[in-house]
Amino acid sequence: MTTGRVTEGSIHTRVLANLQRTIAKGQKLQDQLSSGKQINRPSDSPTGTVASLQLRGEARAAQQYSRNADDGLGWLGTLDNTLASTSTLINRARDLTVQGLSTGTNDTQSREALAVEIDNIKSSLIGYANTTYLDRPVFGGTTAGDEAYQADGTYLGDDGQLTRTVGANASVPVTATGPKVFGEGNNQLFAVLQKISDGIRAGDVTGLTTSLGDLDGAADLVKNTLSDIGARYNRVTQMKQTAQDRVLAVTSQLSDVEDVDLPKAIMEMQLQQTSYQAALAASAKVIQPSLIDFLR
Repeated sequence: MTTGRVTEGSIHTRVLANLQRTIAKGQKLQDQLSSGKQINRPSDSPTGTVASLQLRGEARAAQQYSRNADDGLGWLGTLDNTLASTSTLINRARDLTVQGLSTGTNDTQSREALAVEIDNIKSSLIGYANTTYLDRPVFGGTTAGDEAYQADGTYLGDDGQLTRTVGANASVPVTATGPKVFGEGNNQLFAVLQKISDGIRAGDVTGLTTSLGDLDGAADLVKNTLSDIGARYNRVTQMKQTAQDRVLAVTSQLSDVEDVDLPKAIMEMQLQQTSYQAALAASAKVIQPSLIDFLR
């Protein structure tokens, strides 16, 4: 049986290699304690790195959904407030129309006062129809202009709608096109108000009765839109909460994958330091004095 010869050189090589591995392990623990992360480079944990990248992608997507929801709530909140004010003015116009229908109690001057107030309501409603958010008309569809309606009630926008993606495969419209809110043609709210104004001045009871029905139809259209906007607002709010909850869940999962267990890492670091000191002591005993030590 042949036994390999162990030389001083091989002993030195092995001792230095073992010490180097011990130092490298200590350096890795030091990196983890300094950064607070157990994955500082892909080689630390290939599977953990893949999981970390996936979780970070999910977190970024959820954060973007939340930002989109905030923007959508701004648009929808503007619509909601504007339509609520619009509904209030329409109710006032209806009261004035009913008052104008009272024959024998309104003289020419009174009818003119009623008509002037109707005209002012019409102008105010056109102003509401041109309400903007971030310098864009909320009732103008996707128009690049700064107005949805001209002063005479002519629609300047288009039939498009702005949408915001607030979740996976969840896109919510955040605008309302003018014709779907204020009507169009002879039944358009502004045209109806103009007919009411002209009918009051002329004392046309029959025409006012017809216009009153048209006004009620326009009011119903505004109320239906207001209800739809409220439903959209609630949905966006729920999707925002879902996105925020997802961010918290993914952050917790990411912490489990990336973050170091500090108590465990500190204990391992102390054990590693003890092991290194022991290795140094053992190496001093294994490497015996050579002839050079006696020639000093």
